[in-house]
Amino acid sequence: MTSEADHQAITTIRMLALDGVEQAKSGHPGLPLGCAPLAYTVFMRHLRFDPTRPDWPNRDRFVLSAGHGSMLLYSLLNVFGYDLPLAELKRFRQWGSKTPGHPEHGLTPGVETTTGPLGQGIATASGMALASHLLAARLKDGQGPLIDYRVFTLVSDGDLMEGLSQEAASLAGHLQLGNLIAIYDCNHITIEGSTELAFTEDVGRRFEAYGWQVLHLEAVEDVEAIDAVLIAATADPRPSLIVAHTHIGYLSPLHDSAKVHGSAMGAANQMETRKAYNWPLDASFLVPAEVRTYLKARQQWGQEQRLQWEARVAKTPGALDWYQRALRRQLPDGWDQALPAFSPADGPLATRIASGKVLNAIAASLPELIGGAGDLAPSTETWIAQDAAVEPGTFSGGNLHFGVREHAMGAALNGLALSGLRPFGGTFLIFSDYMRPAIRLAALMKQPVIYVFTHDSIGLGEDGPTHQPIETLMSLRLIPGLVVIRPADANETVEAWRLALERTDGPTALLFCRQKLPIFDRQQMAKSQVRDGGYALVESAKPQIVLAASGSEVCIITEAAAELEKRHIATRVVSVPSFELLRARGPAAIEALFPPGVPSLSVEAGVTMGWQEFTNHHLGIDHFGASAPYEEIYQHFHLTAKDVVHQVRQILHQGD
Repeated sequence: MTSEADHQAITTIRMLALDGVEQAKSGHPGLPLGCAPLAYTVFMRHLRFDPTRPDWPNRDRFVLSAGHGSMLLYSLLNVFGYDLPLAELKRFRQWGSKTPGHPEHGLTPGVETTTGPLGQGIATASGMALASHLLAARLKDGQGPLIDYRVFTLVSDGDLMEGLSQEAASLAGHLQLGNLIAIYDCNHITIEGSTELAFTEDVGRRFEAYGWQVLHLEAVEDVEAIDAVLIAATADPRPSLIVAHTHIGYLSPLHDSAKVHGSAMGAANQMETRKAYNWPLDASFLVPAEVRTYLKARQQWGQEQRLQWEARVAKTPGALDWYQRALRRQLPDGWDQALPAFSPADGPLATRIASGKVLNAIAASLPELIGGAGDLAPSTETWIAQDAAVEPGTFSGGNLHFGVREHAMGAALNGLALSGLRPFGGTFLIFSDYMRPAIRLAALMKQPVIYVFTHDSIGLGEDGPTHQPIETLMSLRLIPGLVVIRPADANETVEAWRLALERTDGPTALLFCRQKLPIFDRQQMAKSQVRDGGYALVESAKPQIVLAASGSEVCIITEAAAELEKRHIATRVVSVPSFELLRARGPAAIEALFPPGVPSLSVEAGVTMGWQEFTNHHLGIDHFGASAPYEEIYQHFHLTAKDVVHQVRQILHQGD
């Protein structure tokens, strides 16, 4: 039972999507044709939104996890009144348009998160749903929570094949995120053909095992039936999966065919599809006036919902102060007064331990700061001691148990950040590879997520080469928009955290060591200048050699420099905690540290590739590590002060 008005609106959405793909001569027309009634019913009957204020904090979220079907989302946003005119739909997938091939957060009004890499959408949606619960526990008035939004996500077969979606679904089920509703576009088709080729499991039973409510929907063209199943989903305290038995390319000549998945269907097939829907054959990007009028009422309802919420908030002055500040990415005045300062007497101290001290010192000043680890909090020092853990049904704590789910953790952190919180997540540096796609999306979306990556080199010792991240540090430095900071001692760690929290335009990876390091005497050496990315820790006005390192290797080059000075070799020691921050200062700043004509040597317990940007000689590890006490590994791999001195003598005296 679908009214004529609803039917016409759904057909409008379908034809807009079809026209956009056909005009671009590329895209994915199959999903919009198959899923338009589902997404329309979410927007028309369930989604709480105001298109004039797409950033309204208590809006419901709609996430198109199957981001390849982006023209469906763009068509919805247009007809429901968002600032996405038809002119932009006509420029689908074209240079400079607001309708790229896959939805991009920050570019298109109404796009809640960047999607396309399958599994990222549902996993990020899980983080958004978690954020709603966290905020509900913290922001209340006499009537109850001031934040209580729901998250709807449309997922595909491909989304649910990805391991990421399984990690996220497991965590969401454990935490009983009842405000998360996933609609599964179960059309049994992938790019290669039928899902029978590789995906024959019972998805519903798997989600039931995760602790989800699972509902099945056969009448995917019936708005009333869709509405009924959505009502059942939103009423259950568990997250819900609606298995919608759809047809890709519905009513087109390529109905139920893999050929309609990922390419334009062609002008002839487009005409046949218009005929099947009784749509004017000469119409292109048509939105009938009566459809605009019909949907206007829903837009007005959403605006009224926002205004009522704002009036309620106004009755409780100050109730949302810290959250509104956090949404602006501002820090409270005086937050950094709690930052500790370390002296040499406090050492030696592993930077991971120093990081934990910093985190616990500032947590009380930043209610938006929340995070945890992938089952490694005792090792990564990412536990806020004065706070409780988040548990199923209890969301007032500040500590999250992500379990051994690094990729889901990364995507959930994105969802938390997109919801206005300042999340952090910890694991061993080597396991950052498991979450790299989510890190990349955080950088693409410019979300200020903080990653705490510990055990950052061969310095972790006996765990051996499987856990020693030889190439990982340099690979993270390749991600545009990600600032990687590897502090050399406890005070650089303090400054690293300060910078990470002050950043508003992208994520920061903080890399900390397992082994104990000396704390530099800042009365004898330069003050910590992490903000500069690189600075002269030990200065020499006319250096004969410049030694550079990051993290735990800085103490090695300072020891070597002292020996070289005894040999009357003037040495400048440069700490380089961040390539990105140093590079941002420009060529002049780099040349000031590394003067042309003066030989320079980098020392880092990882691959040497990349250091060529700053130094002309390199000492590192271009092979895998080994299992042994870390002191022995450094000796066997020739990464000691003695080895540095020998290398410098070879550079300066050709082996003398």
